[in-house]
Amino acid sequence: MIPTRRLVSLPGLLLVATAAFAQSAPAAAQAAGQVDKAAAYYNYSLGHLYSELAAAYGNRGEYFSKAAESYRAALKADPSATFISEELSDLYIQSGRLREAVLDAEDALKQNPNDLNARRLLARIYTHLIGDSQNNQIDPDMVKKAIEQYQKITETDPKDVESWIMLGRLEKALQNSTEALAAYKKALELDAGNEDAMTGLATVYADLGDNKAAADMLQKVADKDPNPRSLTSLASVYEQLKDYSLAAEMLRRALDQQPGNSDLKKGLAEDLLLSEQLDDALKLYQESVAEDPKDEHSLLRISQIYRQKRDFAKAREAADKAKEIAPDDLEAQFNDVNLLEAEGKIPDAIKTLKSILDATTKKSYSASEKSSRSFLLQTLAELDRTIEQYSAAIDIFHQLAELDPDSGARIEAEIIETFREAKEYPKAEAEGETAAKKYPNERYVITARASVLSDLGKTDQALAETRKLLGGKNDREVYLSLADIYEKSKNFAEMGKAIDAAEKLSVSSEEKQNAAFRRGAMYERMKNFPAAEAEFQKVLAINPDNDNALNYLGYMLADRNVRLDEARDMIVKALQHEPNSGAYLDSLGWVYFRLNKLPEAEDKLREALQYMSRDPTVHDHLAEVYFREGKIREAIAQWQSSLREYQAGPPGDTDHTELAKVQKKLEDAKVRLARESGAKQQ
Repeated sequence: MIPTRRLVSLPGLLLVATAAFAQSAPAAAQAAGQVDKAAAYYNYSLGHLYSELAAAYGNRGEYFSKAAESYRAALKADPSATFISEELSDLYIQSGRLREAVLDAEDALKQNPNDLNARRLLARIYTHLIGDSQNNQIDPDMVKKAIEQYQKITETDPKDVESWIMLGRLEKALQNSTEALAAYKKALELDAGNEDAMTGLATVYADLGDNKAAADMLQKVADKDPNPRSLTSLASVYEQLKDYSLAAEMLRRALDQQPGNSDLKKGLAEDLLLSEQLDDALKLYQESVAEDPKDEHSLLRISQIYRQKRDFAKAREAADKAKEIAPDDLEAQFNDVNLLEAEGKIPDAIKTLKSILDATTKKSYSASEKSSRSFLLQTLAELDRTIEQYSAAIDIFHQLAELDPDSGARIEAEIIETFREAKEYPKAEAEGETAAKKYPNERYVITARASVLSDLGKTDQALAETRKLLGGKNDREVYLSLADIYEKSKNFAEMGKAIDAAEKLSVSSEEKQNAAFRRGAMYERMKNFPAAEAEFQKVLAINPDNDNALNYLGYMLADRNVRLDEARDMIVKALQHEPNSGAYLDSLGWVYFRLNKLPEAEDKLREALQYMSRDPTVHDHLAEVYFREGKIREAIAQWQSSLREYQAGPPGDTDHTELAKVQKKLEDAKVRLARESGAKQQ
């Protein structure tokens, strides 16, 4: 009995094939008598029929063989019909016979190196084996093999638009922007209105930092044919550019044309969420749940939105509904961790995450399971560090190294950083030396070790190690690492040069904001406050919600005791984005102190110490509050803690001026306490 899958009739296939061949066979080839259209039609039709049968019967060998033979016979009759080689490669992919496809194509090329259809088959198979380019999980060797085939195809057939486009995509996957640019431009020379080539060219312009050219090209795509397909492609490119507002606008236009398209609606909701248009995103997700009450994904996004709005009751309600639908779903369980963390219940978040890890423990894991578990372990270690459980974090990192040995260098860098945060500099240095011997050429390890050397005042050695990383790729990050080292040694002239070099290599909006932010921090360290504020305002002009800039500028104003209401508003806004940031809580506590709101100041500074108990500045600030409140003993205890943390800090970064100020305040407080105690005794 034939399975329920409908098979196309042979006469019907012949009609389809006739139209396809009529379009594909070049007039020159027909005139030269190189094309046997009748044989090609017949064999293609048989190949397609047998391909349908093979799929319907679970890729049965006899049908697969007959399909492959028929397609090859059709190609022999008409080599110019490139769509047949595409169907043949699809047949191999569908049946999972990729190795057989490669061997067949290689054998054909040995017999005839100019067999373009064999090269097309090989190129498509290699492209299929590349991996997941969206998540940057690709096999670069396989990409290079595919590129080699497409290069030979375009050399032999320079008018093959689709091969030029594929060449552009593959070169972009390897970040070969110049080569990708040339390939896409060649495709557009041949077909000026090709949407795939225009869209691909726009992404390359974006990679090169030419956002205006990227935007202009994308606008041409949208203006040419603003249909759901072109608008969705345009939205995808804007997402790559991380311009989620424009991506949302494109999807909104597409949804207007297809109002019942649930995929478009969810895509639009996602971009609205990423662009912080929370109310609009919430409305769409709620509509999705109304249409499908078991839409777990939308419920989790509703929970996330309410979490960001700090409405924890509604966030919990949506999360519970999602867990009812899919109690074993890992994302639904992990959502609880995020919710507890947002509520400031870090120990509870850690406990919940540990229970998830315990429940999913296995003797061995698939690739996807290993990836998920690695993410969970990484999150657990970071949560431990958040509440200064450094030993626990290091234990988790060791577990992560056992689970994923390929990430050894990155994990070593995390361990080094954890020792640094714990102010255990000898251990950090020893770990760095061990890691350097094990991974002498790994960027993660070199950068982490250089940071430790800088902490210890070994500036020249730190700079020499970091400069080794300069070489064309990732130089922006290297220059920023150099800037950090120069900052610790207070060499602001060289720090400025390093930031300038990094800024020239900055492409995305985030990278440009980061460069301006670092320059602002440098000017603040130099006490050039007008210049510092100008840089922070540059950042906020690009992104008014940049919490780092909001906090730093707000703290700088509060520390100088000027424009305090403005400072408070900026820091409050920053805390809305990062409610558990010890640094932001300290800033708010300090501005409350300047406003003489002592109970509020004490509350925020005590909260900051939950996350930054080893920070001398927070202890100093809380001591100032206690002292003004008349709690002299408590102030003395905090200044003593501040001194201990200054003395335990990195030797190469000790601020002796601040240390002397704290010492003087401690001595004055002790004198006052003695005087008050003596007065009471009298």
